[in-house]
Amino acid sequence: MMANNCNLVSVLCVFLVLTLFHNPITVAGQNSPVVALFTFGDSNFDAGNKQTLTKTLVAQGFWPYGKSRDDPNGKFSDGLITPDFLAKFMKIPLAIAPALQPNVNVSRGASFAVEGATLLGAPVESMTLNQQVKKFNQMKAANWNDDFVAKSVFMIYIGANDYLNFTKNNPTADASAQQAFVTSVTNKLKSDISALYSSGASKFVIQTLAPLGCLPIVRQEYNTGMDQCYEKLNDLAKQHNEKIGPMLNEMARNSPASAPFQFTVFDFYNAVLTRTQRNQNFRFFVTNASCCGVGSHDAYGCGLPNVHSKLCEYQRSFLFFDGRHNSEKAQEMFAHLLFGADTNVVQPMNVRELTVYPVDEPMREFWVPPTPATVHASDSSSSTSRGYEYY
Repeated sequence: MMANNCNLVSVLCVFLVLTLFHNPITVAGQNSPVVALFTFGDSNFDAGNKQTLTKTLVAQGFWPYGKSRDDPNGKFSDGLITPDFLAKFMKIPLAIAPALQPNVNVSRGASFAVEGATLLGAPVESMTLNQQVKKFNQMKAANWNDDFVAKSVFMIYIGANDYLNFTKNNPTADASAQQAFVTSVTNKLKSDISALYSSGASKFVIQTLAPLGCLPIVRQEYNTGMDQCYEKLNDLAKQHNEKIGPMLNEMARNSPASAPFQFTVFDFYNAVLTRTQRNQNFRFFVTNASCCGVGSHDAYGCGLPNVHSKLCEYQRSFLFFDGRHNSEKAQEMFAHLLFGADTNVVQPMNVRELTVYPVDEPMREFWVPPTPATVHASDSSSSTSRGYEYY
């Protein structure tokens, strides 16, 4: 009888092992593969490239930037930025280095993002996304082989400067002009992503644009008051974001079976908007003004030597550290969402799932338009709860 029980246990164990290994995502998901994280875009992901590219001193290299860690290092935050946290979650032991700085370790990834970057035009003392892709190609042969590039993660946040510049330069643009501009921007984004894919990248994380009209600097420049956002810019961001998922679906479905295009989309727009509207649920006291700066929303001039900026006492109570960039606390939240959130936030898979997804396997699931049940609450009223502690 005991022998029969032992045999039964042995059979069940073998069946369990075979079942687990039949699903490589489940097994591989227990460990973190050795991959790199490459970031592209604007100041949100700039790890210090602006300091190298410009001939002038940049405010982000000086205190109070880096305030939370007493380490001003060229990042647009009071401390770390989202890719820093994401790299830690991916078990990357090195800081994601700015690619434009000499003699940095880029063995597990690099930031090509630069403050002021755009998709269109020729930004001054910055780079377009296309130029960033070309820089990656210049560095690729000496630093990363094809297999490593194929299984690594390429993260992009770009387009905000295009729409901020367009709105400032075309204040009376009608709906058709706005739609045409959005089409131009998103077509260029598709072209640049395709160029990265042609360079061997296969795993993409695309972050939708934030609600640009709710940035403190935008509220301040367009005199919206403390309770309103500048809806013209929010509308442009929404038009842009609506095109991202279908565009990536098409690229994935049309990619050859020998080199599948894999992606996920982070709903950054609603992640920011939710924290703006329901700030107390996320332990933010101030979401319509900056921790550092001057003006009606304390949104201008943080760190500039000729500006006497105000500086908040406790930056973790602010959603924004300066007029355009989130506090380290918010950036850490976003990294958690990217790495492990459900499909109502990042879809069709989170970054943890994307990193372990077999590089030679076509995607089984695709981006789907959000339904009313999955869209974040749009009630603009704030929570009135009391007694919560600082986080």
